[in-house]
Amino acid sequence: MLEKILQTKQHEMEQFTPPVPLGLRKPRSFREALVHPHRAIALIAEVKRASPSKGTFKTRIDPADIATRYERAGADAISVLTDRTYFKGDRDDLKAVKAAVDLPVLRKDFIIDERQIEESAQIGADAILLIAAALPPKRLYTFYKLAGEMGMVCLVEVHDLKDLKAVLDVFQPEIIGINNRNLKTFHTTIANTLDLLPYLPPDSIIVSESGFLSHQDVSRILPYPVHGILVGEALMTAASPEDGICRLMDGDD
Repeated sequence: MLEKILQTKQHEMEQFTPPVPLGLRKPRSFREALVHPHRAIALIAEVKRASPSKGTFKTRIDPADIATRYERAGADAISVLTDRTYFKGDRDDLKAVKAAVDLPVLRKDFIIDERQIEESAQIGADAILLIAAALPPKRLYTFYKLAGEMGMVCLVEVHDLKDLKAVLDVFQPEIIGINNRNLKTFHTTIANTLDLLPYLPPDSIIVSESGFLSHQDVSRILPYPVHGILVGEALMTAASPEDGICRLMDGDD
């Protein structure tokens, strides 16, 4: 599936048009949000309309309203999926979110081209996702440094030990995300994070992504050196953003 997505993204880049810049950048620290969370572990709450494996979560959403309600419920950062073809997102979703909240905003997309990094800065992203399985390690490092020069940090995502070792052979990311979803089978398990933890640099900030559907799932990760979790599906399918966060993070029924 990843190869298909990357092929589509390459075609999209052939028709790329720069966005209208959001205006004066108001940078917010994604790193600080992870290091100093509201709760025992930081929550990156995601605004996403759909996924290839689960289909459409909601037919119509107001990204700014959802993000505002995430913020009120105690999220530490907001992730916005901007891929159109497979996740039904849009870069305007991120612009709307950035204008609506005071939290740092992560752009989650399949970044394969330097122009997407500049685009991310123009639409207000404080951080971007870089996927190890989507880029050769040296090119990923080039993107990582370019993002830093533009005032953004990177969440460098790995899926398995092969990804992790390939990245660490070139550089040590400040923030490493572990995707708990197998990109071939779409099976999701939090055990993927636990399996990779012994191989992670002790001074990197660690984010566990996907698979958090209940408070029990969150409690399972708390004893380990993980700084934050990234959650989309459980929040987007909840009765409300506030209800989703309370049930997930506090166990409130």
